[in-house]
Amino acid sequence: PSRLLKDVCTSQPAKNKMEDEAVEEYPTEIHEYLSAFEKSVDSVEEMLKKMMSVSRAELLQKIDPLEQAKLDLVSAYTLNSLFWVYLSSQGVNPKDHPVKEELERIRSYMNRVKEITDRKKAARLDKGAARRFIKHALSDPAADEGSPAKKDFKAKTKKI
Repeated sequence: PSRLLKDVCTSQPAKNKMEDEAVEEYPTEIHEYLSAFEKSVDSVEEMLKKMMSVSRAELLQKIDPLEQAKLDLVSAYTLNSLFWVYLSSQGVNPKDHPVKEELERIRSYMNRVKEITDRKKAARLDKGAARRFIKHALSDPAADEGSPAKKDFKAKTKKI
């Protein structure tokens, strides 16, 4: 199928009668779309080769559980997306197929993992530092008369 697509996309002439029958004429308006599709298929194929070159067990040893969950979700989403494309290419409406619900289910889990990741990245409140900040902000200015910063501030305000 990939060779046929490449023949169609590059508009190479068929080499024999059987190939001539296999390659159908297509409107020139879709040539750019077919070329982009071919590049996308090649890119997916290259990424899959990279993923398959490392054993799953070896990969899972190197990453933490949250990253493992992300990897599993991306893998499942990719596989189901490819099946969606396959159904579309066979003339089946994937919106009416159970693959749609599976993609939505995976997407909901992806959102949950994203929430967990965002919570980990969220700023934590240092209660001790907050207390010290508030204490110094609300402290009695008369008690701090001797500090150089207070003297400079008072000197500047008296001039105005």
